[in-house]
Amino acid sequence: MSKNSVKIGILGDPNSWHSQRLSAAFQKRGIEPVYSKITRLEAHLGAQLRVADDKTDLSALDLLLVRDVPGGSLEQIIYRMDVLHQLEDGGVRVVNRPGTIEKMVDKYYTSSLMARAGLRVPETVVTERIGEAMQAFEWLGRDVVIKPLFGSQGMGMVRVTDAEAARRVFTALELGNFVFYLQQFIPHQNRDIRVFMIGNECAAAMLRQADNWKTNVAQGATPLPFECPAEIMQICQKAAQALSADYCGVDLLPGEDGSIYLSEVNSMPSWKGLQTVTEIDIADRLVSHMLKTVGC
Repeated sequence: MSKNSVKIGILGDPNSWHSQRLSAAFQKRGIEPVYSKITRLEAHLGAQLRVADDKTDLSALDLLLVRDVPGGSLEQIIYRMDVLHQLEDGGVRVVNRPGTIEKMVDKYYTSSLMARAGLRVPETVVTERIGEAMQAFEWLGRDVVIKPLFGSQGMGMVRVTDAEAARRVFTALELGNFVFYLQQFIPHQNRDIRVFMIGNECAAAMLRQADNWKTNVAQGATPLPFECPAEIMQICQKAAQALSADYCGVDLLPGEDGSIYLSEVNSMPSWKGLQTVTEIDIADRLVSHMLKTVGC
């Protein structure tokens, strides 16, 4: 396929920092991507089997990069993923694939797939009953991180070391019909490792150092340069392969005993902080990979 004829779409805000970097990388190759918001898509069945927004028939694209799937009701989320499946079934190359996004958007399912792949993950218990959640709190050493199943950038995570505080958190979650997702807290000196995987390779990596246990750059952590050693590279390759990811952000916790724990894997990772500590043009690498998947 000629680069001059390839049709590229991006689901996301065209004015965001990431979109601007991606646009520059595509434009360097003579390609002008079209932008849409997943909340504005309209699906047609029957005689007009297509997906469109106000301006663009996404069904005619060769490749669609998914940069943003905002939160919503269960029906909204299911519909948005259905649309991505419809596009993929119709021959549009979706990055990441909808099945891959569905695996990674759910922290519990991601962790279960990582454990099945033989990777070390923190001890985890998920339940819908307060009594069992309190038992899990005790079993996990009375030092746990309670996470939302769906979320990013460290939002909604709470560390609890007191039984009464744990019960209050569980009671509040029960009122909202949430599940209780508990992970054993891993002492990590307020730092973790983010590896940005493209295909089966590490595009770039960073150490994130924080003033508290939350190590997300969005929560104030400082990004530092990091060279990815072979052991960590192998962990990240197994994670990406298990999820069939075109690209992903793999978060690792270096335990005080030298063990490396896989914390999370993100299907639409940010790289704004990472870009400040690497000379590699991450958007350019990502665009090169995407074009290869459609034969350019």
